Amino acid sequence: MSLPGLELGFPAYGERSIADVVPAVAAALGKPLGVTPSGLVLPPAPAYVVLLIDGLGQQLLERYAHAAPFLTSLRGSTGTSGVPSTTATSLTSLGTGLLPGQHGLVGYTARVPETGELLNHLQWDRDVDPLTYQSHETAFAQLAARGIYTAAVNKKQFATSGLTRAAHRGATYRGADTPGDRLAETLESADGPSFTYVYDGELDKAGHQYGVASAEWLVELQLIDEFAEDLRDALPKSVRLLVVADHGMIDSPAGSRIELDKLSHLRRGITLVGGEARFRHLYVKPGALDDVLAAWRAHLGDRATVLSRDEAIARGWFGPVEDRVAGRLGDVMVACHDDLAIFSTRDFPRENTMIGLHGSLTRDELEIPILIG
Repeated sequence: MSLPGLELGFPAYGERSIADVVPAVAAALGKPLGVTPSGLVLPPAPAYVVLLIDGLGQQLLERYAHAAPFLTSLRGSTGTSGVPSTTATSLTSLGTGLLPGQHGLVGYTARVPETGELLNHLQWDRDVDPLTYQSHETAFAQLAARGIYTAAVNKKQFATSGLTRAAHRGATYRGADTPGDRLAETLESADGPSFTYVYDGELDKAGHQYGVASAEWLVELQLIDEFAEDLRDALPKSVRLLVVADHGMIDSPAGSRIELDKLSHLRRGITLVGGEARFRHLYVKPGALDDVLAAWRAHLGDRATVLSRDEAIARGWFGPVEDRVAGRLGDVMVACHDDLAIFSTRDFPRENTMIGLHGSLTRDELEIPILIG
């Protein structure tokens, strides 16, 4: 039996997913970008500020509401991330308005078919042109072209990162390293017809390092709650505040962790391990697909959903998958159930030090708040 909040779900593509947020905001600004999401109709306003809290899943917000009284006072609904439920994928869906199979950032790490190398989408650690890798016009750029001042408020170090260029190009980048700077930049940006995206990553960091509901995590939740309230109080009444997240998070205890380096039979036929601990992309040798599927399914049983690429695409996990994107997906994909996590210390030496994790399709990871202030 699944633990509470850890049964698998499905992304609400076209209704209330992270990819639907900016199209819904654009419609509320009177500048629609095409089809307005059916399940996310926002009140009209001359300006919107979207505050994205990295790692704040809907299930977590409900479970620890006492630490976030302002956020829990806001009206709203439950949305979802895409698949996998991870930052690079979600931030790109937000910035482009596209599903993972369209924009192509299909995980924390994924194979670049042209080179066979693994690309870390957050660190952008390969010589890959982000404008070619993600070639679609962003939703941010489309809004800007419609006469809406569009800005991204984030730490200065990310201004020219590969992820920023792939996901958020077209917005004026406003570097802000402290909460005070973030507030000031947002207030200046939201003066007039505008859309301002504001990112906060501290809660996600605390969850990875200390675990969900740790004292450190709860302090960060309280701090971001206070920031959101300060932001709402400082903004003009005519400006709408929309609070969202990119994914949730779970803790994976020691007894629920699998180390691939100790299980040689699960390595057979595999040339490259990608994704992350809760959602693995496995790239296999020619002719080895059936054997890899059989070995992983036999070992994991009902602890994970193990699918071939074709099976995952048929389920709609990534939405429509463009030809240029298909080769980035694993030949085999492993979505963990409950609190299972699959590590490869040889390939990802720091990952096993994390307590809080995300990436799979459980409600704790997939469901996000969409709150209107």
